[in-house]
Parts: sequence; C-alpha cells; structure tokens
Amino acid sequence: MKTGQYIKAVALAATFASGAAVASAQDKEPIRFGLCFDISKSYSFVTPQMAQASQDLAMYVNENGGIEGHPVEIIVRDHGNEPQRGVECYEQLKREGVFIFNFMSTPVSNAVLPRAMKDGNILMQSFVGRGDAVDGEVFEWVFPVGPTYWQQAANDVAFIKDQMGGDLSEAKIGFIYLDYPFGQEPIEILKSLSEKEGFELELYPVALPGSDQSGAWSKIRRDKPDYVISWILSGGHVVASKEMKRNRFPIDRYISVNWMNEVDINNIGPMEAKGILRGTNVAGGQDIPIIQTMLDTYYANGKGSGPESSVRDVYYNMGLAMQLTGNEAARLAIQKNGWPLTPESMKAGYESLVEYDAEGLMAPVTVTPEDHGGGGTTRIEQWDGENWVPLTDWSAEYTDVVWDVIKESSSKYQQ
Repeated sequence: MKTGQYIKAVALAATFASGAAVASAQDKEPIRFGLCFDISKSYSFVTPQMAQASQDLAMYVNENGGIEGHPVEIIVRDHGNEPQRGVECYEQLKREGVFIFNFMSTPVSNAVLPRAMKDGNILMQSFVGRGDAVDGEVFEWVFPVGPTYWQQAANDVAFIKDQMGGDLSEAKIGFIYLDYPFGQEPIEILKSLSEKEGFELELYPVALPGSDQSGAWSKIRRDKPDYVISWILSGGHVVASKEMKRNRFPIDRYISVNWMNEVDINNIGPMEAKGILRGTNVAGGQDIPIIQTMLDTYYANGKGSGPESSVRDVYYNMGLAMQLTGNEAARLAIQKNGWPLTPESMKAGYESLVEYDAEGLMAPVTVTPEDHGGGGTTRIEQWDGENWVPLTDWSAEYTDVVWDVIKESSSKYQQ
C-alpha cells in the first residue's frame, strides 16, 4: 500500500474503532443490519454490488475494532422484488432481533413501510421508495438519506432550464418510465414543475421489463421534446439507445435516473454512448480513499467479498455510501445513549448526522427530525467516451416545490 493510502486507511480505521481494541469487537453483541434485497430478479443488476460493499465494509470495520467496540453483522436475504416475500423477510428477521432494515426496492419498501412504522423499527430507504418519506415528522422511523426520486427529478428539470437559457416556458420535456411504482414516482413532481415553469410535459410509459420501447420512441419522434428524462433500468437503457438512434433523437438530450452504470455503458458501446447524461447521487470511480482502502486491503490480497470488477461499478459506491451512513448513525447512537443500541437510539443517531459525506462518496447530508433526507443533492454527469464527467456541482433545486408536494402527500398518509 502506498504511504498516502496507508495514512488514509489508518485514519479511516480510527473513525470506526473509536479507540477500542481490535479483538474487543468480537467479544461484544453485534450491530445487525438486515439487507432484504432482490438478488435474483428485477434488481439483480445492482444489489449484488451493494451487498458486497456492505460486507466488505463490515469486514474492515470489525478488523479495526468495530463500532464503539461492537462488530457489524450484515444479513443478506433475497425477496425477488416481490412485496409479500419482502414482508416475510422483515417478519423473520424481526423475530431474530433485527431492527435495522434495507430493502432496495420501491414496491417492497412501500409494502414494508407501514409495518416498520407500527413496530418502531428503522427502515433505511436511500435512493428508493416513496418520495414523501423524507418527512420525518410523519415517517419517523424511515430514513431515505440522500436524494429521493422526487428531488432527483426536480434537479434534472433545473439542469434542463439552465441549458435552455433559464426559461422553460416554450420547452417540451418528455418523461419515459417503467410503468410501475419505481417509474411512476417522479410524475407528481414533474407535473408540479410543469405548472410552475410553464413547460409542456409528455409522458411515455413503457411496460416491464423495458425491452419494447418502439411505441414510446415513435411518439417521441413525433412530439420532438427538447429533453427526455428517463426512469428506466439496466438493459432498458440499451434498448433506449438503439431507439434514439433509429428515431434520430440526440443521445445528449437523454437524462437517465441514477440507475445507469458502467455495465450499461459497455452494453451500449462506450463510443455509441458518448454524450448520454445521468443524474447521480454518489461519486463514481475509484479515486476515493475508502474505495482504494477496500482495493488495497482486500482485493489486492484476494480477500474481497465478491469479484473485484464490482468495485469498479458505481453501484458498489452506492452500497458503500448507504452502509457508511448507517454505521455512522449507529456510532453516534452508541456514543450518545450507550449500549444496548435500540430503534429509538438509532433514530436519534440518524437525526444527529451533520454534514456527513460518507467518506467523500456523496454530497454532505444533515439529517434532522423534520428532514430525514438530508438535503437531496444530486449532480448531472455526461459520458465522454471513456469516463463520466460532472457537468454540475452537487445541488438541490426547487426544494420549496418538492417540499410542498412532500407535505401534501405525507399528510394524506398520516390521515
């Protein structure tokens, strides 16, 4: 390991260990995270990398003294993106004493949320799930730390406005989306922004799994939107790229949801994909100290929790950012309230996060009892043929509009 990387690794280890002896972490009760993921069906393009990142981080934390002396235990189960199986996973792990959960699926998260609220258990919901769950006064046990789909969509519109000279009154924006809860999430906020800014909004629903988009793109060709915002997953982006070429729609006017990774680019073709845009909620690439620490500590020695190729994927970075945030909340909880860690103290730990950037993986977030999202910042990146290049700084736009919609929606849930 290079000297600079070694120093960073030692400093990082110290933040986890908090002065505890390494061996002591194995002698105390663990902090258990239940990762009920879809690792076999719809989201299998992303969840293995996320689970791998969480397991790598747990291994590193435990080898360096744990969190306030307590080891981290990552429990991974498959729900196949089926809400009932997700509920079953929740109930089973709850019986085993787990009270911190992550489901990485909008349909499953939505199904489990009422139970977690009733039981007073922690639901980690970063980057998925209902957009109004950032309202901590209503969804007090749900922590969608980072940008919701609503805020990400709003930030995309702000980018388009900037590209069009600050005026959207004559603009036409298309929204192509998978026609189920994940894809439908941004529609309400896009309609609100359409009313505010005066642009014409065109909706293009696509049936799962997104392999047939010909009808939608034929309509896009006729409608001629200035930009198309896309809430499509995985291979759907490859299909979209082919349809853009066939219908002569410029690829640099296509803004993907954050779920576009290096595998998608390779499947499209690095040069064919040149110019494509995506909104992103975490920093990609490997030039980040915590990523280098994982590579140097484990993968250079054949000890990683999965293939090294996964560490070169932005989805690994997302998984690491989510788990780092959960770990930091647990650390703050134990520091403030001692052991045992409880749902109540974990909640307080999350609500104590101030300017936390997950070791440089995302824009700093500050979580409060009122705002469980922490700010909702994203940025727009563009593929230049070899790398993703940031076109904007981290920012959150139209937050007043987004929070008006959040409050209106959360009040209905509360009723």
